[in-house]
Amino acid sequence: MKMKLGTMAVAAVMAASPVMADLVFPSLSYRTGPYAAGGIPFADGYADYFTLLNERDGGIGGVEARVLECETGYNTEKGVECYESTKGQGALVYQPLSTGITYQLIPKATADDIPIHSMGYGRTSAANGEVFSHVFNYPANYWNGASGAINYLMSQGDIAGKKIALVYHNSAYGKEPIRTLEELSAKHGFELSLIAVDHPGQEQKSQWLQIRRERPDNVIMYGWGVMNQVAVQEAANIRYPMENFIGIWWSGSENDVLPAGDAADGYKALTFHGVGSDFPVFDDIKTHVVDKGLAAGAGDQIGTVLYNRGLYAAMLAAEAAKTAQAIHGTADITPGMMRDGMEALEITEEKMAGLGLPGFGPSFNVSCENHGGPGLIGMTQWDASAGTWSLISDFSATDMDVIQPLIDADSAAYADENGIEVGCK
Repeated sequence: MKMKLGTMAVAAVMAASPVMADLVFPSLSYRTGPYAAGGIPFADGYADYFTLLNERDGGIGGVEARVLECETGYNTEKGVECYESTKGQGALVYQPLSTGITYQLIPKATADDIPIHSMGYGRTSAANGEVFSHVFNYPANYWNGASGAINYLMSQGDIAGKKIALVYHNSAYGKEPIRTLEELSAKHGFELSLIAVDHPGQEQKSQWLQIRRERPDNVIMYGWGVMNQVAVQEAANIRYPMENFIGIWWSGSENDVLPAGDAADGYKALTFHGVGSDFPVFDDIKTHVVDKGLAAGAGDQIGTVLYNRGLYAAMLAAEAAKTAQAIHGTADITPGMMRDGMEALEITEEKMAGLGLPGFGPSFNVSCENHGGPGLIGMTQWDASAGTWSLISDFSATDMDVIQPLIDADSAAYADENGIEVGCK
């Protein structure tokens, strides 16, 4: 049985330890290719947060953090190659930043005793930690996103009998919400239409002509990269009301709306974290990272949606590492220990405030049974005149009466197919 040690006891153990290796956090980034506009700010935010911890705090538990970046180009094969080439360098946790890469790494990382954090993406049923022992997708997943969009629409009025279209990236990622939306359609009585967009999404004329013909009351989009900005522009071209157009969190960054100019005003996007730069942590990043010339990028992405998401992912990884250090009484943690820290992670508002991120995201606990967190979803909206995203709703619960049975069924099928013994380790 593992016990958490008090802060003083952990400090004593760390002080008595010999010089330790860096705590290695791989970054499977994509600064090139059709999705680079989204990959760059995420990678910058992820790296800058760890640099902040090194410069301001002396690392994590007295051990320096090192970000090991490997370029994937958002290509699944390259992502697997990056994993294989970096896993032996002390990698504590992988953030694949791609649903396709995540699917391929699940069996590999599990066998290697290295955890994966596919935050807000990847295989949704990995929320069941009794089957997916090394995969975590807290604080929310794609099925929470689908339910969050429908819940928001229901908060605006009755949706029974209305038409809702899903425009989706024709990949494992884009297909994730389909089953959930079908279940919600049956439950709430709206008509669902499915409209696929092939990679990379630069040609969507026929899809938006279909939308113009069918005239859905609302459009939900699961897109990424250039697909998003093309979709927003095509919606503007057919004069589709932007306030009726909702993107998942990977379709709600500045990159997606700025090319359309004023025509993008009112576009909405789901989120599981805060927006903007009005948080104390960004002052620290300027002082300890940007002003010292240590920023991963040009320093001009701070406070943007995807920079914030990379920073949030790094913060959760760092807090899991601290938790692992406390559980095991050593600062020199292994990937297996990191897994334990992720499964025991507790994020409170008090902790967030202490990190300079008050109100940035919901409080949550992780457990063996639930690797997916609370699934609380907020809504943001783009103000073209101000050039800013605003949070226009609270982080609200999603329909677990629909989602949990889907998680249970999909994870059980995976366990059967792969001969996995179900249960907490």
